[in-house]
Amino acid sequence: MLSRRQFLLRSALLAAATGVSLPDLAPRFLEGSSATAAGAGDIPTTLLQTIRQGGVVKGSYRGLTTGPGEPYIPRLDVLLAKPDAARAASRRSLLYLGHLSDLHVIDAQSPGRIEPMIVQDHSAWGSAFHPHDPLSPHATAAMVQAFSDARYSPLTGAPMGAAIVTGDSADMHSHLELRWYIDLMDGKSVDPASAGKRFQGVQAWAEATWAYRPGDPTGGPFGDYGFPQLPDLLAQAIARPVESVGLPAPWYAVYGNHDTLLLGTFDLSPQLHALAVGGEKSYSLDATAGSILNGYASSGSAFQQAIDALGLALGRPGFRSVTANPERFLFAQREFMAEHFETASAPGPVGHGFTQHNLDSGETWWQTDLSPHIRAFGLDTCNQVAGPDGAVPDVQFRWLERELERAQTEKKLVLIFSHHNSLTLENRAQRPGDTEVLHGAEEFVDLLLRYPVVIGWLNGHTHLNQILAHTTSSGGGFWEITTASCIDFPQQQQVVEVVDNRDGTMSLFTTVLDHASPAVPGRSGSVRDLASQSREFAANDWAETPMMRRGSPLDRNTELLLRAPFDLSAITDAALEAQHMTERARLVAYETARGL
Repeated sequence: MLSRRQFLLRSALLAAATGVSLPDLAPRFLEGSSATAAGAGDIPTTLLQTIRQGGVVKGSYRGLTTGPGEPYIPRLDVLLAKPDAARAASRRSLLYLGHLSDLHVIDAQSPGRIEPMIVQDHSAWGSAFHPHDPLSPHATAAMVQAFSDARYSPLTGAPMGAAIVTGDSADMHSHLELRWYIDLMDGKSVDPASAGKRFQGVQAWAEATWAYRPGDPTGGPFGDYGFPQLPDLLAQAIARPVESVGLPAPWYAVYGNHDTLLLGTFDLSPQLHALAVGGEKSYSLDATAGSILNGYASSGSAFQQAIDALGLALGRPGFRSVTANPERFLFAQREFMAEHFETASAPGPVGHGFTQHNLDSGETWWQTDLSPHIRAFGLDTCNQVAGPDGAVPDVQFRWLERELERAQTEKKLVLIFSHHNSLTLENRAQRPGDTEVLHGAEEFVDLLLRYPVVIGWLNGHTHLNQILAHTTSSGGGFWEITTASCIDFPQQQQVVEVVDNRDGTMSLFTTVLDHASPAVPGRSGSVRDLASQSREFAANDWAETPMMRRGSPLDRNTELLLRAPFDLSAITDAALEAQHMTERARLVAYETARGL
């Protein structure tokens, strides 16, 4: 443990670094080791309460209700041995981490959206339109609030040390959506009224009978299903800026397929670029399909591009006039990284994993030490050509191989971050002439298994809670942890805590978070109520198989045991105490700035 002199010196240095006075900071350190841990059981997570499907309200439409919490379930798939029951009394926290993925922040009024494609096939094109699209910023802000509420571990009371966003942050490749997502993570407000004081979009237009129109849902599939009439909903959605408390710890980011391609699947044509910043928005399948196909067909013809642009300017059947917004432009690949440098200094870091080297070289992957003992690798598994699924390019694969060798030598525990998971890492689409090898899931998992310091792989993409064990024939392995999304039910994310059991084993504790909103929405128009309404709509979005996405109990609140890859006593208690003091000082500064 730190000596009294070391404790006071470190307290003084952290007070100077955070701007919090020493008399305010030091008592919080003394309280933290006992009071916070003692109150950890009161932290709002699904350990205390879950949100479940309720009874039928109308037709097939169901409300939501609360249910009992879910305790941690030990999983031994990697350890393959009976754990020591005494570990609970001796464990110590090495890192407490927030994990967000698939936020899908949406500007529902953007003309760059292709919502009418859902008419072609609701199951295949369900992600083109959700009944709760205008409420996406509110659900994201409520999720950020949930991470703020859980900034101390519900298991050990340890302070949150970092957070990772594993892709699909901007839903339709819009710069405005990208900006909203970063600002919500940083604790800034965003203005959802991207087209002025009146909602301009398919959910307000009588012609779009295929959409959920809350003012009058009759005459279409959502009305037939039983979606409610809520005449004030669209006005409430854009009535005021969406306030966010911001993430309480430094956060990092990687690319998702929606941050790479349109709808995570298609390349960006000149026509789509023009649509996004223009003053015409489609409400019909014919108009949407025609504008997309014309855009790709005309990509090689400047004359045809001019004709298409003129057609939009003059108005076409299936389009309505909307207020143009130049901030909706479709961003290029490097602009995604560059925008992460336009950020608040706290919680930081500037770039959120990306560095100047990334901007200069165009490399879209990175590494960083989340603590003195845990190294993270942020990968870009997205295919740049077409298709929602991904693979690992050889240049990135070889880089990771070299860096894992170094981490093994330096005895750094390793966490891998990517958007795609092991079930979706087989997309080898390439442009003619491209020769780089794209590695799939089997090769990638085999690479990670070669290095015992790899303890976890955190990802998303499939919008469900899922945990898989990857093991070696000689014993050992790592855990793959996939979290759900903020757009599809259950609209959950998670916290992950890396724990040393002091008996030659480790545990990764996963705890699922619901966003900070009631199970039953009110009608106040507050962020909490609109986020709650978003979750209820998502639970009734039948094409997205909402109940399946919760995962099994073995995919939610778990203790994932594995062998320690080296003697963890090399990490001294004094070193851990110093780390937690730094993390707690950041949280005290965060709490002070927000009056918590």
